[in-house]
Amino acid sequence: MATITLSGLRHSYYPNPKGPDDYALKKMDISWQDGGAYALLGPSGCGKSTLLNIISGLLTPSEGKILFDDKDITQLKPADRNIAQVFQFPVIYDTMTVYDNLAFPLRNRNIDEAIVKTRVESIAAMLEVSDMLGTKAAGLSPDNKQKISMGRGLVREDINVIMFDEPLTVIDPHLKWKLRSKLKELHQELGATMIYVTHDQTEALTFADQVVVMQDGEVVQIGTPVELFERPTHTFVGHFIGSPGMNILPCEVVGEQAVFNGSPIALEGAIRTGWEGRTEIGVRPEHITLASRGLEARVKKVADVGRHNVVEAIVGDTSISVITEHDTPNQGESIFLAPDPVKTRLYRDGWIATERAGASQ
Repeated sequence: MATITLSGLRHSYYPNPKGPDDYALKKMDISWQDGGAYALLGPSGCGKSTLLNIISGLLTPSEGKILFDDKDITQLKPADRNIAQVFQFPVIYDTMTVYDNLAFPLRNRNIDEAIVKTRVESIAAMLEVSDMLGTKAAGLSPDNKQKISMGRGLVREDINVIMFDEPLTVIDPHLKWKLRSKLKELHQELGATMIYVTHDQTEALTFADQVVVMQDGEVVQIGTPVELFERPTHTFVGHFIGSPGMNILPCEVVGEQAVFNGSPIALEGAIRTGWEGRTEIGVRPEHITLASRGLEARVKKVADVGRHNVVEAIVGDTSISVITEHDTPNQGESIFLAPDPVKTRLYRDGWIATERAGASQ
């Protein structure tokens, strides 16, 4: 395994890019530690696959370097990088048995057959497919085919990183959680460096120790699942992660206060100065309570989602979502909303613009 470093990386599909908009990947500096579980999370077209192709060697970046440990591998061919990849659609040979599919990457490298047998049986046990080793792959269910595809990536011991490109997209929803859990178990058992690419926040947050959130070719935040939820550094992160996502409220800054719909809103800390831009308040539905005083609102609708209720209220022309487990109001009722100041932030042009209480960001 290896520590992976992306240093000053930037990529454009144009031969002579003239400005930031010509770059599919904006400049980034990232380091993934040996043995970590990481996710690239973002919507279609945000640059996840471009970045994955650069790491794997299918693309050469326009600028910057890729280091495995301290070795510059930017110009190395894919075959020389010792990377295993698991794709959206299972890559297996239907005419081969499960055993032969798992053995193929090792036999292709002329590994001794005794070692092949040991590795295949070990990975099969981890994947819970030992009873299928003699079965032709053509007869497997889609989730078991993807298990075997994963196993082909895991069976080698000489790899620097295992990369998963949307591996659960074609799996039935009721089976996804099983494979997600199994993948997490495998990471804990093997200690391999794993990078998981997905547009699904649940997959990213349940698998990864650190998540890289991307938008329009730019890394907008890197953090643990808790950090991304508790303190989004960009409104995109707040909106993209969470269900429903973070409330984004248009506001004005008057002196040292943020004012929404004529009411000053208490924030987590002091507002940063030094740049101008569009200002908005961000607060998650979980961090707003129904109160006896606060922002006056009218209930538009209430949705019972099982564990709690989601109240959609209107303040002026702005819709605000609130999550509550008790005291559910009725549609059309007038209520008061109280955002938690410790969890309420100002954003300027999308980026966080308040200091954390008691410390600087």
